[in-house]
Amino acid sequence: MTFSVAVAGASGYAGGELLRILAGHPEFEVRTVTGHSSAGDPLIDHQPHLRSLSHLRLEPTTPEALDGHDLVFFALPHGASGALTARLGEVRLVVDCGADHRLRSDDDWAAFYGGEHHEAWSYGVPELLVRGADGVLEKQREALRGASRIAAPGCNASTVALSLVPGIAAGVIEPTDLVSVLAVGPSGAGKAAKTHLLGAELMGTANPYAVGGSHRHIPEIRQALRDAAAGAAAQDSPTISFTPVLVPMSRGILATSTARLAPGTTPDEVRAAWERAYADEPFVRLLPEGRFPRTADTLGANTCLLGLAVDEAAGRVVVVAALDNLAKGTAGAAIQSANLALGLPEGAGLSVNGVAP
Repeated sequence: MTFSVAVAGASGYAGGELLRILAGHPEFEVRTVTGHSSAGDPLIDHQPHLRSLSHLRLEPTTPEALDGHDLVFFALPHGASGALTARLGEVRLVVDCGADHRLRSDDDWAAFYGGEHHEAWSYGVPELLVRGADGVLEKQREALRGASRIAAPGCNASTVALSLVPGIAAGVIEPTDLVSVLAVGPSGAGKAAKTHLLGAELMGTANPYAVGGSHRHIPEIRQALRDAAAGAAAQDSPTISFTPVLVPMSRGILATSTARLAPGTTPDEVRAAWERAYADEPFVRLLPEGRFPRTADTLGANTCLLGLAVDEAAGRVVVVAALDNLAKGTAGAAIQSANLALGLPEGAGLSVNGVAP
């Protein structure tokens, strides 16, 4: 069966990555692409690397243009998709790559985004450990099977959550005093022209931003960590110091996260927690002991690679994660989740192979 697909926001970076992956998907056919200021233009004018989709022309982003498809992906700025998704009629599955449907808390939305808060949808990170109402751990993919509305993750948020959730779920790290510092490529900020993202401003330098707890992915990270925690830790919001740093690479995230070792926990028990969490996961892999990932090894792939160490002198666990923010961090996660929702093989259209050099 072929599923008809529309992509809203197709002229941007996230929209372009969705289209790149969708173009090779065996069950999805892209029939409609939409934009805002780009409406009316040939898609190829904005995504010149997508030669196989050169027949498509960008339409205005309206419910009328999107309705009637089996599957609609939204790749719009935060605050732009919620009003549109509410007006869709006959669409079997909607996947939002923006932030509008990620957060369950009205207060978190008001504090970090502002404006109208929309209903939270099933969170699109299949590999995350979550606790059910009975306290039993399962994978988030179970909530995605048969879903009709999915919120794809924030790229930074899913990188940090995948790094720390195994330790939180197993109780081998403490949920307070978590620290994450990320080197990130500027494509995560979107395609709109911004002075601080110009090549002349980025080349030869590293630029921290959203310092001091103001980054919008923080409540999303805490939500994922709470969902994996047990007992009292689940009631208290985990505390995390999160600092992203723009670096001169077009795409990619390298996240270094550290956490206090739980009292009495051994290094073997720490490693076992991450091994259990990801042993059977094709797209999230723990590297052998003593090895750590590079962003270059994940470019273009739907993979998150993790390296793990225990700093016994400091009493901390160190997790280094690498992924492509546009692939596994956004579009790949969205398509992987859509596969689950539609009963397709989870890895359909997705590759674990990156591009090198």
